[in-house]
Amino acid sequence: MKLNKQDVLNALKTITVPGEGQNMVDSGAVTNVVTFADEVIVDLTIKNPSLQARKKAEVEILQTIHRDVYEKAKIKVNIKVEAPAKAPKQTNEIKGKPIPGISNIVAVASGKGGVGKSTVTANLAVTLAKMGFKVGVLDADIYGPSIPIMFDVASERPLSVNVDGKSKMKPIENYGVKVLSIGFFTKPDQAVIWRGPMASKALNQMIFDAAWGELDFLLLDLPPGTGDIHLSIMQALPITGAVVVSTPQNVALADAKKGVAMFQQDSINVPVLGIIENMAYFTPAELPENKYYIFGKEGAKHLAEDLEVPFLGEVPLVKSIREAGDVGRPAALQTATPIEEAFEALTKRVVEQVVYRNEALPETEAIKITTMAGCSAVKKK
Repeated sequence: MKLNKQDVLNALKTITVPGEGQNMVDSGAVTNVVTFADEVIVDLTIKNPSLQARKKAEVEILQTIHRDVYEKAKIKVNIKVEAPAKAPKQTNEIKGKPIPGISNIVAVASGKGGVGKSTVTANLAVTLAKMGFKVGVLDADIYGPSIPIMFDVASERPLSVNVDGKSKMKPIENYGVKVLSIGFFTKPDQAVIWRGPMASKALNQMIFDAAWGELDFLLLDLPPGTGDIHLSIMQALPITGAVVVSTPQNVALADAKKGVAMFQQDSINVPVLGIIENMAYFTPAELPENKYYIFGKEGAKHLAEDLEVPFLGEVPLVKSIREAGDVGRPAALQTATPIEEAFEALTKRVVEQVVYRNEALPETEAIKITTMAGCSAVKKK
C-alpha cells in the first residue's frame, strides 16, 4: 500500500497537543510529514521537556496512524523539544553563581513536612555514591536539619581548609557522600530562630564558602513548603532540576502540586525531573505478598500523570527505613533487599531525567528577587 500524506495529516489532526488546546497539525507541532510506499516519517516539536511527554506523543501518533490510515504502516517519529526563549539579559544584573566543579544541582522538595523528603534525599545520595558518582548533600532545611543524624555525623564539626589562598569549610563525609548542614553549627537542643535574611546568609556561606571539590551531583534537601528559603536557593544557584516527594494521600498531594507549580512558574522555570511517592504501601514481613495502601493507592503517580511530569517511582512504608535513618545508616546501603532495589530503580530514573534534561534544555539560570510593596516579586534573569 502507498501511504497518502494528507491522510496522515488528517489522522494527526485528531491528536491534541497537551496544554495547547489545539491538534498537532494546526498548532504547528507537526513540522513535516514524509510518506513513501508503506513508510511515514513524522517530525514533531513539543514544548514539554519530560521523557513521559515525548513517549506519550510518540505512542499516540503510532496508534492513530495504525488505526486511521494503515495498520501495517512503518512509522518513525522524530521529536524535538523547543526550549523556551530566554529573556534578554540586563547588563546591571548579577547572575547567580554556579559552584566550580559541580556538574548537577538537584533540589529535593516537598509541599508539606513529614512525607520523608530528607529520608529520600539521604537514600538517593548513598545510592548515587554506590553507582560510582561523586555526591554531596546540602541540608537547606534551616529550621529542621536532619541530614546529620541520617548520616551518623551529628557530632562532627566541619574543619577549615585553605583553597587557593581562601579559607573554606570542608564538608563532613560518610558513606562516600559529602555533607553540610546548619545542624553542624547548632546544639541539638538549640532552636534556630532566624528571620529570612539570616537564614539566607547562612545558606550562602554553606554553598559558596565550602570546599565541595568535584561533584557529579549536589542534592539540596529543601525545607517543606514554597517559601523564602526556596527563593533564596534559586536566587543563589542555577538549579539543574527538582524532585518532588509526596505520600499518596490527598492532603500531601495538594501541597505537592503547589511545589511542582512553584518550580514551573515562568519566572522561576526550574525543570521538574519528576515526583517520588514515599510510603506507597505497607507489606508485613509475615505476609510478603500482601500490600496495604494505608495512605491511598498511587496518588503521586496519578498526580504526575495529571501534571505531565515523570513519575520516578515509589518507596514502600517499611519499618527498617525509619530505623536505618534513626541510627544514621540509610536503608539503601543494605544489600540484596527490596529497599535497595526500590531506591536503585528510582535513582536510575532520576539520573535518566537529569541526562535528558541536560541534552534537551539550556542551562537553568538563577532568578532575581526584588521587593515591591512589601511582597516578593520573582523575575527570571
